Amino acid sequence: MAKEKIILTGDRPTGKLHIGHYVGSLRRRVELQNSGEFDKIFIMIADAQALTDNADNPEKIRQNVIEVALDYLAAGLDPNKSNIFIQSAVPELTELAFYYMNLVTVSRLQRNPTVKSEIQARNFEANIPTGFFTYPISQAADITLFKATTVPVGEDQKPMLEQTNEIVRRFNYIYGDTLVEPQILLPDNAACLRLPGTDGKAKMSKSLGNCIYLSDSPKDLKKKVNSMFTDPLHLNISDPGHLSGTYTDSDGNEVAYQNTVFTYLDAFCLDSDFEKFLPDYKNLQELKDHYTRGGLGDGTCKKLLLNILNDRLEPMRQRRKEFEKDIPGVYEILRKGTEAAREVGAKTLAEVRHAMRIDYFDDKELIAEQAKRFAEANK
Repeated sequence: MAKEKIILTGDRPTGKLHIGHYVGSLRRRVELQNSGEFDKIFIMIADAQALTDNADNPEKIRQNVIEVALDYLAAGLDPNKSNIFIQSAVPELTELAFYYMNLVTVSRLQRNPTVKSEIQARNFEANIPTGFFTYPISQAADITLFKATTVPVGEDQKPMLEQTNEIVRRFNYIYGDTLVEPQILLPDNAACLRLPGTDGKAKMSKSLGNCIYLSDSPKDLKKKVNSMFTDPLHLNISDPGHLSGTYTDSDGNEVAYQNTVFTYLDAFCLDSDFEKFLPDYKNLQELKDHYTRGGLGDGTCKKLLLNILNDRLEPMRQRRKEFEKDIPGVYEILRKGTEAAREVGAKTLAEVRHAMRIDYFDDKELIAEQAKRFAEANK
């Protein structure tokens, strides 16, 4: 019997989802869901992981669970094809993570590049919450409980998948072949690997205020696109523009930059968009060539990007409004998805407990052996 093809992926509910989430993995999830290539698809709202650095503000997480669920449904995830579930409502994940903790050293967690960068970003260096520090172990449990074969994520999650496979190999070596090693599935468009914020910063972040959300109104979207970082050296339309380069900031430091408008166009633009929105050009390369030789203003490029983003986001806005009319129905979708996830997870956990020989009440041979041993000792 062929091994099932299973997807596990998800997001932390710390806010509404933005277009970085969409091009990084969400768009691909919808494509994979509709491809018919996978036997099971699990989409997790990772509220327990979000609490590892928001323990003092659980209401933030509680409120954003529904926001993420609405964004999922608006983007095209179909509860008839994908199980959308809430992480904290699947206690089997916690138990599995507890067993994995014995297979990973503190020094290995400290070497995880994603953990190191996230600790620095949150200023946790001197006071790291244990739950946050063990995030890779929790993520390994999330993936392996469902025996996921494929995990579609952004490039920044590669170290997490590597550590998951280390745990799988160590578990299988000690206890026998039980768990499945997952494969990472990265975006096939290089611009989608890590979409920068609208200000040109390396990462979109709600705290930095540089996100374009999937649910942004046309008015908000226009404001954000018009204020986007482009080429600081492109002062006049006649000047040659740059898609990337360096400039000297006010402190005299040389700063490398990407022209964010063109990075977004790389991520979203299709040749057909030019016929629809800017027929003077056949494709993005022609636009880039004109921009770099001079004579093309940033405003024209921003207008094209705005039209493309509105074209992509408007169907999502409309679907979201429909789902917002029945919030109890959305929670029912989450409940059913969570029940289905628990059912699958319980089977895997039973296999894990059996492999570890801690399924005491189901081990009839153990009970009979112990009964015989003590009976003989009491003769």
